[in-house]
Amino acid sequence: MSANSRLTIAAHALAWIGLYQRQGHEVATSEQIATSANTNPVVIRRLLGELRKAGVVESRRGVGAGWSLARELESITLLDVYDAVEPGPLFAMHRATPDQGCVVGYGIRPAMQGIYGGIEGTLRAELARVTMEDVLRDVLAVPR
Repeated sequence: MSANSRLTIAAHALAWIGLYQRQGHEVATSEQIATSANTNPVVIRRLLGELRKAGVVESRRGVGAGWSLARELESITLLDVYDAVEPGPLFAMHRATPDQGCVVGYGIRPAMQGIYGGIEGTLRAELARVTMEDVLRDVLAVPR
């Protein structure tokens, strides 16, 4: 299994757009952002589309097309980004129902659901305390 990078790439895109706008630009293209993230512009467009639905970014079509922040970086939390791009629970249960005649098969789902619920609560609390402004500040503080 590989780790999911959707939250990281979405945060990358938002930090990039925020910095680009601070430099005096109105909109950023998905191609520009994709170059920075070293990914395909389609990946960026899909993530930004989900962030647009969540009210985090706006898009402009036609001449001067591109993406801009709908809110200031200090009002966007990593939880906002996570909720926009990571639908569903953090952990999944078995795809098929385990053997209910087995003591482990019968009890594994309720046991794991309780554990996962606690982990997800902690994750959500941590993501809610970090803003995209915090992320951009930390990005800019990394020595080059």
